[in-house]
Amino acid sequence: MKLICSKNNLQKSVNIVMKAVPSKTTMPILECILIDASAGEIKFTTNDMELGIETKVEGQILEKGIIAIDAKIFSDIVRKLPDNDVTIETDSKMQATITCEKAKFSISGKPGDDFACLPYVEKQECITISQFTLKELVRQTIFSIAVNENNKMMTGELFEVSGNILKVVSLDGHRISIRRVELKESYEKRKVVVPGKTLTEVSKILSGETEDLVNLFFTDNHIVFEFDETVVVSRLIEGEYFRIDQMLSSDYETKVTINKRELLNCIDRATLLVKESDKKPIIITISENNMQLKINSDIGSMDEDIDIEKEGRDIKIGFNPKFLIDALRVIDDETIDIYLVNPKAPCFIRDQKESYIYLILPVNFTA
Repeated sequence: MKLICSKNNLQKSVNIVMKAVPSKTTMPILECILIDASAGEIKFTTNDMELGIETKVEGQILEKGIIAIDAKIFSDIVRKLPDNDVTIETDSKMQATITCEKAKFSISGKPGDDFACLPYVEKQECITISQFTLKELVRQTIFSIAVNENNKMMTGELFEVSGNILKVVSLDGHRISIRRVELKESYEKRKVVVPGKTLTEVSKILSGETEDLVNLFFTDNHIVFEFDETVVVSRLIEGEYFRIDQMLSSDYETKVTINKRELLNCIDRATLLVKESDKKPIIITISENNMQLKINSDIGSMDEDIDIEKEGRDIKIGFNPKFLIDALRVIDDETIDIYLVNPKAPCFIRDQKESYIYLILPVNFTA
């Protein structure tokens, strides 16, 4: 095999596929990038058996061939090469020579046949959305998936398609994030649970441009993302997702309309007095046209008032400040509506169309 690619094209493609290289594995072949130039185009592939990525690389094929090379070493070499054309050449003993200007590296490879190729996925109906929309959906929900693996279902996000609506849901036992977007066409009803890791990595690769599209294909076991010159295949999390509709309510005793930026800045200031290990709640007291936010910690205390519009009863309620900050940071509206029932019931932050809903459970506090 003999290829010539610009350093920039190599770097871009390596950065994309590195996202599916496992940090720990008992199978050394999975620590490799498959360089495949056997069929008239250059493709890089990586696969950790849960997530697989394949991307096409712009370049020139002088001799066809295929080889698997240690991904980390190859990535480090490419990153440190001069900004010029790079030649990658292999011999019959699976030695790869990488040359750029006066730099020359020789590393051992493995036969391409040993590599675990991406699973074949029968692509039927595809859902097309803009890369910008998908990136936003992930950004506005991913923070409330569970970090630990105790409940596998909570480490993923529900993607539910119903007619022309795509709904994305995440939860961790203390909060729920829901985003709904309208699609340009109607599709068959389907529900899948996509691993959070997959969505995080895909989100990093997406351009985020409105004009750039991404095609989604679902099967019983896999989801496929196709965009630009890249294909990402991921296993789904199997099982029935939580029945979140039972957790949502339109009843409320108190409705608060407030400037989002003002509230976010105030809670942000309050957390200056809280160490990460402390679980100190922020106490919110809502009375006529006023919201008082108060926090007490070992370092000190802070309280601040914000003007609000209020409907309904006065209420005093405590929250984990981080959960409020996470939700407020991803809402783009200037003013938001917060719905509350009582100090023991979850609060809802949602817009009129319910294109976003953030449910946050309150915490107990001593007055």
